Amino acid sequence: MRALMTVIAALALGVPAPVMAQDRQTTDYGQPSEYSEPVDAYSQDEIVDAVSDFFGVTAEAAASALERVFSDLGRPVGYIAGEEVAGAAGIGLRYGEGYLTLRGLSERQKVYWRGPSIGFDAGGNASRVFVLVYNLDDVDRLYQRFPGVEGTAYFVAGLGVNYQRADDVTLAPIRSGVGLRAGANIGYLAYSRRRAWLPF
Repeated sequence: MRALMTVIAALALGVPAPVMAQDRQTTDYGQPSEYSEPVDAYSQDEIVDAVSDFFGVTAEAAASALERVFSDLGRPVGYIAGEEVAGAAGIGLRYGEGYLTLRGLSERQKVYWRGPSIGFDAGGNASRVFVLVYNLDDVDRLYQRFPGVEGTAYFVAGLGVNYQRADDVTLAPIRSGVGLRAGANIGYLAYSRRRAWLPF
């Protein structure tokens, strides 16, 4: 009652009414709703630990590689951990497989990917790949082509990162492996439930 009387008095005097606690929507983290992130998302510490264990690098190296990703994209709702083989001499091919882990899914799902890469690549590699997944509210939306986002590739602490995006779903593959791949890689990757060999 006292709060209601305060609001009425403020309106009568032409003063903006105070915001009552129940009128202000906040997230579970105490931030206003406009700053909210997915509730079922992985924290930066969780991903740093997972990447460190997966690639066998120090937590400091993993944190350095992930700092820009979290700054650009925030917290992921899932990740894919797997391996791929790739090679290029003008036109390259890439094939991989791994397991998708999502918050809210009781079991991991097997995922395959493939695609061409066209550019000034040289050499070849076999890599472990850890893919951060954003805005995926339906697993079926993963199974499509994801073009690379121009200008997002970078290399930090022995790990290479780039972004892929399709239909508001963003993927951030992190790679480490043996071999040389330098230059402009402007291809796409197509993700699928089953293995396929044709990259086009």
